[in-house]
Amino acid sequence: MSRIVADVIVVGGGIVGCSVAYHLVQRRGVRVLVVEKGSVAAGMTRRSGALIRTPLTHPTEAQLALASRKFFRQWKEHVGASCGFTPTGLVVVASAEQATRLREQTAQVQALGAQVQMLSPDAVRELQPTARVDDIALAMYEPEAGFVDPLLATQTLAARVKELGGTFKTGTFVKQIRVEYGRVTGIETSIGLMESLNVVLCAGVWTDRLLRPLKIELGLRTPRASVAFFQRPTDLSAGHLAFDDWITGASFRPHSFGLTMAMLNTTDEEVNPDAFDESVSAAFVREVQQRIAARVPSLAQARYLRGHAGVYDASPAGRALVGRVPGVSGLFVAAGLGNIGLTMAPAVGACLAEWVLDGEARTVDVSALSVRRET
Repeated sequence: MSRIVADVIVVGGGIVGCSVAYHLVQRRGVRVLVVEKGSVAAGMTRRSGALIRTPLTHPTEAQLALASRKFFRQWKEHVGASCGFTPTGLVVVASAEQATRLREQTAQVQALGAQVQMLSPDAVRELQPTARVDDIALAMYEPEAGFVDPLLATQTLAARVKELGGTFKTGTFVKQIRVEYGRVTGIETSIGLMESLNVVLCAGVWTDRLLRPLKIELGLRTPRASVAFFQRPTDLSAGHLAFDDWITGASFRPHSFGLTMAMLNTTDEEVNPDAFDESVSAAFVREVQQRIAARVPSLAQARYLRGHAGVYDASPAGRALVGRVPGVSGLFVAAGLGNIGLTMAPAVGACLAEWVLDGEARTVDVSALSVRRET
């Protein structure tokens, strides 16, 4: 194999890795190499719920989501192709016990510039006449929320990276990050050595496995999460709002082809990301359908069509980890993104590209997500 040298190596060909690569190749002359053990978006990206929303708990994550939503809505202008963005609107509903937390979260994202508003139960019914609202104390509404096609988004982003001169090595397993005298020098892969003084890890659930030989560990958890798709009944054929239901503990949104995608707001046990059951159980299907039907009763008649499970990378503190890896010059990471990695991907990619090339992130100040907080 011939010698491979790049200015920046990105490990991981999911939506976050492709976003980093995209923002790097915007700078003329920067040689970018993306290394992926499977195919583009073959990992957890294609299993994403892909809901584009800004009401997130951590203020920096909310800022990243806000900046990313703008990019998603202008995807064709940036990338030259569609990401399948479909506006739906999002309603977050809370009980009386949860109302204070919802008010605080609403005020937080409003202060950041997000277009969200508080709603009464009656206002929720006006927006979604088929919804049950008698148990709702308070709701938050984001009219600009929606969803994208995660596979299409990642593939079109990767195609644009290639058009701008970036290189992809798929089907290539990363064995080791090479470090000399405290400085990253490249990666050892299944097809040989690849040299670079800058490496960005966007490896999701496999991040700790790559960092551990360097005596660095982020303590990432790898919980399994299931998703089910139901054929909507006739009265919902035109679609419905997306719901983040704090009361029932389920989230659901419309999906393409007359489907509704649903999931629980809690995850399962931790699993090995290389060997886990990707199917969903009959018990899960029953439970998630009961919970979404508690909010929109006609979904009790929806026919289950299919489902799948994925694995999230979650940090001990429950927030994303974005930035430099302490103790190793030239090594950067985006990890612990949980179930909102796709939601924040465009801005996370921009921030990491700025950090690598300019020494600081400007799109969003991500210092609160510093890796040092977890080491």
